[in-house]
Parts: sequence; C-alpha cells; structure tokens
Amino acid sequence: MAQITAKLVKELRERTGAGVMDAKKALVEVEGDMDKAIQYLRDKGMAKAAKKADRVAAEGLTGVYVNGNVAAITEVNSETDFVSSNDKFVNLVKDATKTIAEGQPADMEAAKELKMDDGSTLDQAFVNATATIGEKIVLRRFALEKKNDDQEFGAYQHNGGQIGVITVLEGADAATAKHLAMHIAAMKPKVISPDELDDQFITDQLAVMNHKIDQDNESRALVHKKPLPHLVYGSEKQLTDDVLAKAKEDIKAELKEEGKPEKIWDRIIPGKMQRFIDDNTQVDKQFAVLSQDYIMDDSKTVGEFLKDKGAKLVAFQRFEVGEGIEKKQEDFAAEVREQMK
Repeated sequence: MAQITAKLVKELRERTGAGVMDAKKALVEVEGDMDKAIQYLRDKGMAKAAKKADRVAAEGLTGVYVNGNVAAITEVNSETDFVSSNDKFVNLVKDATKTIAEGQPADMEAAKELKMDDGSTLDQAFVNATATIGEKIVLRRFALEKKNDDQEFGAYQHNGGQIGVITVLEGADAATAKHLAMHIAAMKPKVISPDELDDQFITDQLAVMNHKIDQDNESRALVHKKPLPHLVYGSEKQLTDDVLAKAKEDIKAELKEEGKPEKIWDRIIPGKMQRFIDDNTQVDKQFAVLSQDYIMDDSKTVGEFLKDKGAKLVAFQRFEVGEGIEKKQEDFAAEVREQMK
C-alpha cells in the first residue's frame, strides 16, 4: 500500500474539489491509487447527489458569458442563498456558463456531456459540487444567442447575479446594448413586440388588471372617490381600424357635448387619441419591451429610443433566479412543536 502523504491528498483535492478528510479517506480505500481515488469520489458524489435529488433548489445565481459571436446565459440553483455566495459555487457558475458558450450544446443532455477545463463533464462537475458543498446544486436552464459581426451583445447582471440579461442589437454600440439589457433586467418584458403576445394571454392579463381595478375601487369608495373604469382593450393588436374610428367619433361627441368649438377639435383630438391608445395598451406596456417606457428616459418608449439611435432589438434573454419554482414554505412553529415532542 502506497503511503498516503499530504502531497497526495493535496493533489486529489485540487483535481476533484473534495474536502481534506474525504480525499484522505478515498486514498486509503483504494490504497493510494490516484485514478481509483478520483473514481471513488465520483461514485460517492453520485450517491450523495441522488439522496438530495428531491430537495427544492430555488436559490442560486445566473451566469452570463460572451465568446466572440456567441453568448450564453445560465441559471444554476442551490438550496440556500448562503451557498450561492460560496466561492466554489460562484466559480462553478462561471465555468459552466463559459463551457456552454464555447461548446454551444443543442439541449440539456448535450450540455451535460460537455468537457470542463479539468477534463470532467459538466454533469460530473455538478455531482461533485453537490457532494462537496453539501446541498443540491443543479444547472436548471441555459440559452444561447448568436450575432453577426455587425451586431452587438449587451450583457448585464443585477443584484450580484440574481438576474441575468443578454441583448442582441443591430445598428447600435455596445453601450446602448448594455443599457437596454439594464432596462430589461428592471422591467421584466416577455417578448420584443406586441405581435408576439398570444391572444389568450392578453385576455387573461386584462382580466388580472381589471381585478386590480375592482380592488382599487373598493378603497376609493370608502373615501367617496369616483370609481376607475375597466380596461376594454389591452394591446395594440386589439385596436383595429374600427375600434380606433369609434374612439375618434366618441371623442368628437364628447367635445361637442362640452361645447368646444369645432374649429379647435383638430388640435385636441390627436392628444385624446394617444391617451386612448396608451390606456388600452397596458398589457403591451407590461410585457412587450418595445412598448415599455424606457427606464432611463420615460418621455419615450423603448421602441422610440431605439428608432432615435437607428437601432433594432434582434433578441434578448432574461433569467431571474427561482422564477417559476414553487419554494418550500417552512412552518417553524410546527418544526419546534415536533422537536419538543
């Protein structure tokens, strides 16, 4: 049996990321054979990872990495936010995102087979991380964006990596691409333009907004304020020529009833029509980035801002840690009662 020296333990730790005691135990079990020790730790890591497979991992970080004309964005989850600040975890996110940007896998299964710089697969790296860190660590999702030489990437991470964004712009500089990525991080759009919004989605969101109006009106009634009207439309997709024509006739009837001279109507109608459009495109403003007020200059929409720059938004990706994951709700009172038993 080979002597288990500190140098041997150090080498195994550097190659696997295992703790001192785990590395020493592995070397003892395989009588100092380095390759067998590595395999031993991998097998043990898989066993530990399997035990943690059913746990909810909803904390973590996003990763963003640009490699020439390819950019990758990832979400890597842990069970607690404490672990997400661990150096090993942070470096794993960076290394995994870089590996995906360089390897350009077609799907998650292909991504898991990519080789990291240390020769291990991406899948094995996450198994090892779960065993070493002691929590379930998982690559939840990734996306790749590509551009040509005439386009620019905008990359931005907010709140230490809780939100990650990639934008692809045409006809813009890197600063504009990054500023738009910052806007998207803050405003949470789902699509580029209203045309991409599903009709049923618009209807559902309109119902949500009108429910909120009902709640507001209950409060307004308590202080004898006039109730707010329901929204009839939510998107420019619903504002057909007939709808806009009727709105214009309604405005004319309103002006006539108010006694406004007909000769000044042409100066009043455009502003009222724009107000009608603004009021009835609230779903667009919430979910379509081009329709949103630009966060750095709310006097114009993102679409108007880009038009002024001679730029076009080609694509974007926005990842926020934990979105869509149902987190486990801890009942601490019940936990204490159970311990007291």
